[in-house]
Amino acid sequence: MAHAEDVLSRAPLFEALDEEGARALRAGVVDVRLARGERLFDEGDAGDRLYVILDGKIKLTRTAPDGRENLLSVLGPGEMFGELSLFDPRPRTASAVAVTDSRLAALAHDNLRHWLTGRPDVAMHLLRALAQRLRRANDVMADLVFTDVPGRVAKALLDLADRFGEEQEEGLQVHHDLTQEELAQLVGASRETVNKALADFAARGWLQLSAKSVLILDRERLARRAR
Repeated sequence: MAHAEDVLSRAPLFEALDEEGARALRAGVVDVRLARGERLFDEGDAGDRLYVILDGKIKLTRTAPDGRENLLSVLGPGEMFGELSLFDPRPRTASAVAVTDSRLAALAHDNLRHWLTGRPDVAMHLLRALAQRLRRANDVMADLVFTDVPGRVAKALLDLADRFGEEQEEGLQVHHDLTQEELAQLVGASRETVNKALADFAARGWLQLSAKSVLILDRERLARRAR
């Protein structure tokens, strides 16, 4: 449980708290476990709680009118989601699905609203987290307009590396756990186009590809291509 508490303390909701406040908030935490591929909630569902990932990876998706799925983001330990309906009590705007076996801490919105009333500093922390998410969404929209597919692929890999990368002797190992189709959805392009970009990066010696993983060998070149 010590590990779970360490992860929980990194979440925007907890990192502004003193020990007493954190203890009070933890008292309302419910443990949720998901198997790989299991759906936590669907777009359009009523939202009554937010979640902090303790272990594993969760993907947030939206479905287009023609049935195609768009992968909005992949989240890992210490990251929070489901808080939009805390401030705006409307149906979920995305679906949440476990990419790997996952463990989450769930907090009911009703309890949180009451608890936040006397803690404006924590509310500010939450709003900052929401603002950062909005900035990221703006960046993604701009990239779809101004950046070519290889540039978006490079940027997506670097973003995944920042959160899931592990330094190895030969390079930065990124176990993203995404299929080729999911990676293409994340970038907003066809699987063929994304695979072509990845093959080109591999041919240039910038990375090595494995199933649901990538070894980044030349982060600097990849970062230049992402600009």
